[in-house]
Amino acid sequence: MSRIRVAAVQAEPKWLNLSAGVEQTIGYIEQAADGGAGLVAFPETFLPGFPWWMWLNSVDWGGEFLARYRANALTADGPELRAIAYAARRKGIHVSVGFAERAGDEIFMSQALIDTNGTITVVRKAEPTGLERTVFNTSDGGLLVRDTELGRIGVLGGTDHLRADLRARMHEQREQIHVAAWPGFTVYYGEDKEWGGDLDTAASVRYAMDGSTHVIAPVAVVPVAGWEVVDARMPDRRLLRGGGGVSRVFGPGGLELAAPLAEGQEGLLFADLEVGRALRTIGERAPRVTSGRVVRREPVRAGAVESA
Repeated sequence: MSRIRVAAVQAEPKWLNLSAGVEQTIGYIEQAADGGAGLVAFPETFLPGFPWWMWLNSVDWGGEFLARYRANALTADGPELRAIAYAARRKGIHVSVGFAERAGDEIFMSQALIDTNGTITVVRKAEPTGLERTVFNTSDGGLLVRDTELGRIGVLGGTDHLRADLRARMHEQREQIHVAAWPGFTVYYGEDKEWGGDLDTAASVRYAMDGSTHVIAPVAVVPVAGWEVVDARMPDRRLLRGGGGVSRVFGPGGLELAAPLAEGQEGLLFADLEVGRALRTIGERAPRVTSGRVVRREPVRAGAVESA
């Protein structure tokens, strides 16, 4: 067995500010590495933040934020992701980061897994939820599972953990460490989703138990400030309320491996994992599978990162 320290990010994104978000991301990479972590995991669409305005029923809000969101999304081969990869290579740490990926006129919910050599592998979410599809495009999808020096690491974003077919495909890959990246749990008052945080945390626990894998579940902090809008029909009620900031790390049995940070507190949640050096097998050795698109093998050193 090998002992591996990991870190889950629990922080508020730099909403719609790509350059500030990249700087923030690199800062957490450096903090995690200095704290002894071999892997640091960020929430879903941490760059440039999850588009919570989707819950609002105002056309004006949608038009304004969609343009700003597209302008602050990353490209898979752009300088921002290269700067993050350079930081991973410089600090000798694996990085899992969720981001909005701009490809032409399309935007995808993407995940990048970066190794200590700076190699970037990207996969796009195949089936965003109905509401997410007002901003994001569907894709052919794919599984993001890689063999690394830490073990076999896989990544899924948010609601993909509620898809039984996708969970089964991921479990077949015999992950040893799984990143369950959640965007946060802000709640729309018109929907019966007061239990969102509990439900999604339970999904992470179930994934750990069903897959017999360690699960790192980073969650963004989403305060009301900046997203608070009053419903004109019921002025005494807000359309959105704050939530998130409930990052967790679970062992294969579903037990928590570290005392969580306070809800809404920003920082890194560290945990030590006991990971077997050999891949687990059922009947025969699991095949080596490297999924996703390898975007760049040797990132160049980035200077100042410009906003897209």
